[in-house]
Amino acid sequence: MIIIVSGFAGSGKSSLADSLGKHFNLRVIHASDVMKQLMKGELDLNNTKGQTGFWESNEAHEIMKKRTESDDLDKKLDEILLKEIQKNNLVLDSWTMPWLSEKGIKIWLNASPEVRAKRVSSRDSLDFNEVLMKIKERDSKTKAIYKRIYNFSLGEDLNPFHIILETNKINEKQVLEKALKKIKEVKENGEN
Repeated sequence: MIIIVSGFAGSGKSSLADSLGKHFNLRVIHASDVMKQLMKGELDLNNTKGQTGFWESNEAHEIMKKRTESDDLDKKLDEILLKEIQKNNLVLDSWTMPWLSEKGIKIWLNASPEVRAKRVSSRDSLDFNEVLMKIKERDSKTKAIYKRIYNFSLGEDLNPFHIILETNKINEKQVLEKALKKIKEVKENGEN
């Protein structure tokens, strides 16, 4: 089984990936942590973590700067993730794999920038307006990177996804329940 969870920062993708990994007893890889590890030269794919608060940090701004200047980091990350997908039995949170991999049940978590900013600001004790501004800026830059490298529109082109969940008004437990129900339906229909 391969499950790929995607969505913008604060949509709940890392939390859902961890919950699905626990539920199905599958290995979980968080792409953002793999990227962070690549930057440090310390790659350990058996020990990745969701990046709570990381993307609001100065270190993350340096990574984003490198990503806007060169495609190398993103391409290396995607090469690693595609190899891991071939091993099967994996839950992965990634912005690119829904488009780049033919394998996997693909889930998009949709939430407004305001809801995502509220979640991040509450979770990390940060100012809501500052987080909202940073989220919108990062969304824009990330979308531009993937449009440039792979020519897909992150958050707009949802064709690769088997499951699209609106998470604005539901909590983490409800997201998991809905995801599990939809994954069962996808498997029963033999879609992937």
